[in-house]
Amino acid sequence: MSHSTPTVGIKDVAREAGVSVGTVSNVLNRPGRVSQRTRRHVEQVIARLGYVRSESARQLRAGRSRVMALLVLDMGNPFFVDLAQGAERTARDAGLAVTLCNSAQSARKEAEYLDLFAEQRVRGVLVTPADPSGRSLADFRRHGIPYVLVDRVAGDEEGCSVSVDDVAGGAMAIRHLTGAGHRSIAYVSGPPHLRQVQDRRTGALDAVAQAGLPPAALQEIPTERLDVAAGRDAGARLLGLAERPTAVFCANDLLALGVLQFMYTAGVKVPDDMAIVGYDDIEFAAAATVPLTSVRQPARAMGSMAADLLLQETGDQADGHRHQHVVLQPELVVRGSSLPTR
Repeated sequence: MSHSTPTVGIKDVAREAGVSVGTVSNVLNRPGRVSQRTRRHVEQVIARLGYVRSESARQLRAGRSRVMALLVLDMGNPFFVDLAQGAERTARDAGLAVTLCNSAQSARKEAEYLDLFAEQRVRGVLVTPADPSGRSLADFRRHGIPYVLVDRVAGDEEGCSVSVDDVAGGAMAIRHLTGAGHRSIAYVSGPPHLRQVQDRRTGALDAVAQAGLPPAALQEIPTERLDVAAGRDAGARLLGLAERPTAVFCANDLLALGVLQFMYTAGVKVPDDMAIVGYDDIEFAAAATVPLTSVRQPARAMGSMAADLLLQETGDQADGHRHQHVVLQPELVVRGSSLPTR
């Protein structure tokens, strides 16, 4: 039969040390107010008794949490891992922790997590929205907890945002392909409700028009997900087209890697028979069998900037805070998947 160990409280420490509860509190929170001798004595008692302060209680007293939440679309995507690393580093430098959660592109899960964050009274939320209607964020605003949109431009003045110009990124990818002589290009997209997918398509169509080509020169192959398996499926559909394109632009690198895998299995030479361009420039892009050309997003910088904006909004100078909408520029990284070898 197991017995739970009684929780040691601040009163137990004070009793054992022979000091007041206020003295123990000062040792924990304002050590400069206590003599070095008393502080060492209380710290020894704390260590001996195994006292651990209640962070949740401390936060309630202070009225400010030391945890910010990060809600991403897909934790299986290395892009969001890099973004989380940037946010975590900035938060840690400020003495805060980051709780990372995954909506899996589900509006329902997004709403559930936002409700949980409100219950926990987190410091604030960094979120890449999954709900195209914006209802879950609209409901979340009622709690008065700040949030920053990440990888999405804010459509109102309710919060800050950090994003990349995806229209420019999509155009960049297509200009590279048309510049290499391609006149028939496929766009392997993701879920159509995602703003990033829409913006990259808009940029691609703009570049097609700039090249003097008709809109039909860009054939869209939609996918329900933004992962490698969906890319392989798109590759199979691509090869089944009556008029097969000579190049493909994918909405992210995971899709592009899936297309690349299928082409390799089917004996299609990349880039001679099919050029491929991805988006994000995740670490795996350069390590692919045929190194992947990709539109690079500064993921770590995005995460860091988003966390910093949230810290500004919730810090000591919060009264003077004004919402900012930071838009970063993408960069094309050209590798072997789009450079002809003949």
